[in-house]
Amino acid sequence: MRIWDIDPGYLNRQSLLGEHRELHGVVSIIVNEKRGYSRHPETLRWVGRGWALAQRHRLLAAEMSLRGYAERSPVLTRGAKGEWPAVFVDEPYRQFLLLREKYRNREPGRIPLPRTAQQLWSQHKYSILARDPNLYRELGRRLAAMKPNREFSELANLLAEELRKPPPVGGLRNALQHMWGHVSGPSAESLPRYRTRREVESWSLARMMAEIRRKALHHPDSYLSASTALGELQAWLPRS
Repeated sequence: MRIWDIDPGYLNRQSLLGEHRELHGVVSIIVNEKRGYSRHPETLRWVGRGWALAQRHRLLAAEMSLRGYAERSPVLTRGAKGEWPAVFVDEPYRQFLLLREKYRNREPGRIPLPRTAQQLWSQHKYSILARDPNLYRELGRRLAAMKPNREFSELANLLAEELRKPPPVGGLRNALQHMWGHVSGPSAESLPRYRTRREVESWSLARMMAEIRRKALHHPDSYLSASTALGELQAWLPRS
């Protein structure tokens, strides 16, 4: 039984769908007070964290939609809004190592498993920009000066914790506007109006996110194809 704490983009298809099933299993055990696996460490850390379970489910659903799956089984638990489990079964850095071994000679996830701190930061930068521009600048400077072979467990933990924070609306728009710059160039399927900055800035967050995701998937070699923000920001958009 496993609910990961790193971004779902790192999971391959089998692991992504597997976590989705197991999350629903944990919800059923907790809500219905079932005995099976009720004392499992993965179950115990989610007790009293209904809001976080629902949000992790939204993150999984957002990533699943990028892979072509339509998720139709919402999690409606609501307890302890804003509170995530206080402990990890395995810390985020360890989770990357576990997946690297698990995926040896197997299908990878959408996002390559990071081998350096700089690669990990590159994958998370727009997710952090959406939440804290000051931290975004600080980490950018810190990572530029860090040696590529330096161990990055502290950074992995920090990024996992930061991605649990809801990004403000202004932060979302700022990050999406930066992301738009990677997919807004001329292409055969682009319409001229998509390249008008004023009109793009008038779009709703949902529309801008949808266009970015569509264009990034149309060009899978783009920088955004390995970005956590391409998946997880969808799960934090304001719901109408």
